[in-house]
Amino acid sequence: PVQREDSEPGPGEGGRGDPHPGQRQDFDPGPGSGGRMESPCGPAPNADGATTAEDPNMSLICVSDFEAYAREHLPKTTWEYYAAGADECCTRDDNLQAFKRIRLRPRMLRDVSVTNTRTTILGSEISCPVGIAPTAFHCLAWPDGEMSTARAAEAMNCCYIASTYATCSAEEIVAAAPNGFRWFQLYVYRDRKLSEQLVHRVEALGYKALVLTVDVPYTGKRRSDIHNNFRLPSHLKVKNFEGVFEESNDPDDYGVPVNTLDASFSWKDICWLKSLTHLPLIIKGLLTKEDAELAVEHGVQGIIVSNHGGRQLDGVPATIDVLPEIVDVVQGRIEVYIDGGIRTGSDVLKALALGARCVFIGRPIVWGLSYKGEEGVRAVLQILSEEFRLSMALSGCRNVSEINRSLIQFSKL
Repeated sequence: PVQREDSEPGPGEGGRGDPHPGQRQDFDPGPGSGGRMESPCGPAPNADGATTAEDPNMSLICVSDFEAYAREHLPKTTWEYYAAGADECCTRDDNLQAFKRIRLRPRMLRDVSVTNTRTTILGSEISCPVGIAPTAFHCLAWPDGEMSTARAAEAMNCCYIASTYATCSAEEIVAAAPNGFRWFQLYVYRDRKLSEQLVHRVEALGYKALVLTVDVPYTGKRRSDIHNNFRLPSHLKVKNFEGVFEESNDPDDYGVPVNTLDASFSWKDICWLKSLTHLPLIIKGLLTKEDAELAVEHGVQGIIVSNHGGRQLDGVPATIDVLPEIVDVVQGRIEVYIDGGIRTGSDVLKALALGARCVFIGRPIVWGLSYKGEEGVRAVLQILSEEFRLSMALSGCRNVSEINRSLIQFSKL
């Protein structure tokens, strides 16, 4: 069996030796299941729309299985809210297809009997270069929502970026997983005091960085949400703003009044935001080398290459397609991360080969939540970790420092 580089058991191993990197250790879903994680939703569709098995109790063994489960079990309006892209969903879909266009150049006879997936982001060690992107309204998928997500992230030693638009408060998330590694995603509001108070709250709570989302001066046009007249159910709230907007008579826009976001926010305001806190600042939502250079010049500590899961401006490139130009202009001065379209361990490998320090996943976390809360999120993270370990080993890489652009066949990009 392939061994880890150290003797410490990884998450969920219970002290056992590491299996072959591609051999999945199923989570125990409880009595009566035969020790396997089963999907009561029946066979999951593959890319051609066909089913992957005749057995209705198919194991959930990859991220797309969790997607099929969520599509089957979530209410239609909830599923379509999470799945939505802007306008014709071209960018949402291209995020996935772009990874499939990239081909790998594996090296052989490299002695990959011992592998190590650990890395660091902003100096903190994580077990695998996969983190949880900020997504809103987890309580739509599972009753205790973001608290389950936080517990899973803590168990798997990964970074969880908590969303401002969470249905659990920043305090509740910390209480659920006091030892977790967390960053906080921030918007800037027309009432700057709201943003300022949030920054001070999360810094006092021990969040380790701020992630400023910069691609939402206005909310993108998500047709399914308009057709469905999407609203948060009355029993759920944007908990970080509990009591703040209760006097407002303005129409609702994803849990807060419309026109709450500050569309005037610009590069000159980055200095103001940095002056509020000692926390590192990461900018999420950049897609060009010009903006990446401005981010470096304005003294931020990291960039998340992101198109908001294809939910904002339709027709922009897939994130993996613009990652190389951003990495090239940054030249290691700050860390570069990516989200959008990551569904397999080989997607993680491709992103790291093109220069990302870590990837973040959004929708797959919600799909995991819809299965069994914390257990489902842990399963999604474990699957990606094991697939990444296998892809890394099959490419001839023993650790993340050996992953570089020589793995990518550029003529096919």
